[in-house]
Amino acid sequence: MRRITGKTKDATLIEMTNTADAHVEDGFAVLTGYRKTFLADNNGLLSSSDRGTPLPGHQETDKLEQSKDSVYFQDGVRRIDFVLSYVDDKDGDKKAERRRAFEANLENSGLMLETEDKLESDDRKTYYLKIHAPWEVLATYADVLKIKVPFKPSDIPKGRDAPLQWLTKPFRLPPEIMKPDPDYFTAPFDKSKADFFLIKDKETFFPPSTRNRIVYYILTRCPYYKEDRKEKDKTGIKRLLSNGTYTSAYPLHDCRYWKKAKETQCESERYHLYKHWARFLCFYKEQPLNLIRKYYGEKIGIYFAWLGFYTEMLFFAAVMGVICFVYGLLSYDDNITSKEICNPNIGGKIVMCPLCDKKCTYWKLNSTCLSSWQAHLFDNEGTVFFAIFMGIWVTLFLEFWKRRQARLEYEWDLVDFEEEQQQLQIRPEFELKCTTKRRNRITQELEPYLPFTSKCARFCVSGAIVLFWTCLIVACVMGVIAYRLAVYAAFASLMKDSPTNKIQLVGSLINPQLATSVTASCINFVIILILNFLYEYVAIWITDMEIPKTHLEYENKLTTKMFMFQFVNYYSSCFYVAFFKGKFVGYPGNYTYMFGSQLRNEECAPGGCLIELTTQLVIVMAGKQLVGNIQEALLPLLRNWWISRKGRSHPEGRYSRWEQDHDLQNFSQFGLFYEYLEMVIQFGFITLFVASFPLAPLLALFNNILEVRVDAWKFTTQFRRPVAAKARNIGAWKDILNVVAILSVVTNAFIMAFTSDMIPRLVYLYAYHPGEKATMEGYINNSLSVYEINELHIQNRADIEEHPAWTNITTCRYRDYRYPPGHERQYTHTMQFWHILAAKMAFIIIMEHVVFVVKFFVAWLIPDVPSEVKARIKRERYLVQEYLHTYEVEKLKLQLSQSFCVTAETTSLLPSSPNKHEVLSECI
Repeated sequence: MRRITGKTKDATLIEMTNTADAHVEDGFAVLTGYRKTFLADNNGLLSSSDRGTPLPGHQETDKLEQSKDSVYFQDGVRRIDFVLSYVDDKDGDKKAERRRAFEANLENSGLMLETEDKLESDDRKTYYLKIHAPWEVLATYADVLKIKVPFKPSDIPKGRDAPLQWLTKPFRLPPEIMKPDPDYFTAPFDKSKADFFLIKDKETFFPPSTRNRIVYYILTRCPYYKEDRKEKDKTGIKRLLSNGTYTSAYPLHDCRYWKKAKETQCESERYHLYKHWARFLCFYKEQPLNLIRKYYGEKIGIYFAWLGFYTEMLFFAAVMGVICFVYGLLSYDDNITSKEICNPNIGGKIVMCPLCDKKCTYWKLNSTCLSSWQAHLFDNEGTVFFAIFMGIWVTLFLEFWKRRQARLEYEWDLVDFEEEQQQLQIRPEFELKCTTKRRNRITQELEPYLPFTSKCARFCVSGAIVLFWTCLIVACVMGVIAYRLAVYAAFASLMKDSPTNKIQLVGSLINPQLATSVTASCINFVIILILNFLYEYVAIWITDMEIPKTHLEYENKLTTKMFMFQFVNYYSSCFYVAFFKGKFVGYPGNYTYMFGSQLRNEECAPGGCLIELTTQLVIVMAGKQLVGNIQEALLPLLRNWWISRKGRSHPEGRYSRWEQDHDLQNFSQFGLFYEYLEMVIQFGFITLFVASFPLAPLLALFNNILEVRVDAWKFTTQFRRPVAAKARNIGAWKDILNVVAILSVVTNAFIMAFTSDMIPRLVYLYAYHPGEKATMEGYINNSLSVYEINELHIQNRADIEEHPAWTNITTCRYRDYRYPPGHERQYTHTMQFWHILAAKMAFIIIMEHVVFVVKFFVAWLIPDVPSEVKARIKRERYLVQEYLHTYEVEKLKLQLSQSFCVTAETTSLLPSSPNKHEVLSECI
């Protein structure tokens, strides 16, 4: 093994530890400052390079010092596949011993190492260990991991160009960016059949993403104990990072993002991604998914494919939402209900009962004129259509995504990929904490396991903690409700109908209901942000306490807990306004109070609670997107400015590629988790409560257009290059999206029935309107009941001593359908109330059944896998079998021919061989 421990201008490139290192081991050559030697491997394959020819663009390092901004070893030939960094500290001896053992075992596994001395680093204290995987190692582990590689160019004809394709030309990227590799038929790599595959150059046969994936696979399984001490718990780079032996481990970016690499053999894919994908000016362009997958791996590629498809589908929802909003604007003048509320002769003469005890006074109905007009923008006939449309849109989105995903699985060679094979590995934390062992029935080896009693105890404790934090969210929501009830009285007392009050102008624009709703929504959003910060740590702590056995189990458990916390945290206030506020108020003389306190339950305004739900949704959703974009864009922008300044201030030959990447942020294993979580929470906002705010998809569309480019910019400029990982779908998030989609149909049906005022208006229009012509005139008077003020309890009566104008009134109105005073069934529900309730339940049942029937029909009508993809998969499998069969037959013929020739030659050496010439002629 060769180790570079430092560099001087005249230093020898490769320092041999002993003379035995100069020979060829395991079928691969020791590389020097020249090109790789002409050497045959175990399969008889030869490299195409000349032995002594210098590599283009490289100088001999003993004559000219090489630039450090490179992805190659100092010889300029061996590519750096991974980098480990470490520093000397107080516990140096113990950590140094671990490093020596670990690096020795890496060498024994076939990897090549090269160390950069700390004196060569920018901070003068960090060592960098560069790792290279030679062909023999790559071939061995590609066989183990069943990595698919090309064996034959694809002969499937490409689809015809779509008509009017020139219209989409401005949105397209160059073909070499969209498809960086030609189309091939692929098969799992088999080291014993290496000549079966299309290997033109062993150095470039495996792309860098595959190389760093293989090296990381070795690093996670390489022990750091000596051969004479078998301690299985001392294994893997993850533990060495956790105990501080190494400070970081990462693969390298191939170049700086703002300029191409100087090495002609370097791909400069990072530069192309930044130029065509990560810049915001490319927001209208398609995403180079194949290049993203090639550079970052399938797991990150599938995320951006899903995010891009989600954004595309949002366009249609946004267009329909804008149409519904425009319909509300166009029908503004036809809103008879709001005209009656604002009319001084109708709404101005209707005296409403106090909305709170003591401090609240009587009020005129026309004081809610503005909010009634605002409610009409979102609460109209078009809203019903839009709610049904969104229920169908969700189904189309999920079904078409399955088809897009199936196509990507084929194009990215994920059809036969079994995620469990890679993610069902036992977590090192599980092995460390579970000291009890039992024999595996299959492998017959002792392995750690968690006893059933311990598992149950941990599950119960975890469930109790989750329940406690969920109750804490509900308590916060109840606190906000108490705030709304208490502060409403304060706003009502400030915005009194007094001609001498200086706040009269403000009071005409912002009534107590709107002021309370806005401030309560803002406070609720601040509480959400605070709880979000806490829940992240709580969810991780609970999941760690449960000690999941595998990485897949850990990720699924954390996903479930985090989404449940976020679901309750973000949506609880919207659920309260939509389904509880104004539903359990009672009536004058028999009000209901919150938990036996002196705070009366909130009432809805005469225009309904929908406008308050809209306010709540807009503040929480828009606020979340605004804060998220500030965190994702503005804060990293400052960091990027500093790193770019540092990079540009250093001489290009001195600021090494490994140091540049070391200064970037580490992409943690939860990086994609938070990206998915953010989008799924947004998906809940635009589906669960979209009936109250048709413009929600438009806000989400604008946010996601920015989100795609911000995430691309972060991956390209802010993060170290993540280890390439495979994934054939979006994982547990798919099931969560399905649950949210089904729940959204129910919530929107209930919003239209119980939160919106649509059903009561339709019942009045077609059953209770006066006269022969169906009209909404008189609806306001019909929807308000009458109560005798003298019958009010003392605690419910308003203090009217300061308001002589109210002393002459004898009755007040309230929002309900009850018989008036003096009726034999006074203050009980009228028949119209039961008709409206029956209509609401009928609407819910009909809407749910219609949407669900359409959903299931669409799901049945649209196959999950396109027929074209099915045909290609079958053809590729057929060709793999056909070509492998032909290959095996030809190989067998060649072996038989060679053995026959050897036998013939042996026979020819015998004296008196009568058939010598005949045998030789057959061999020839």
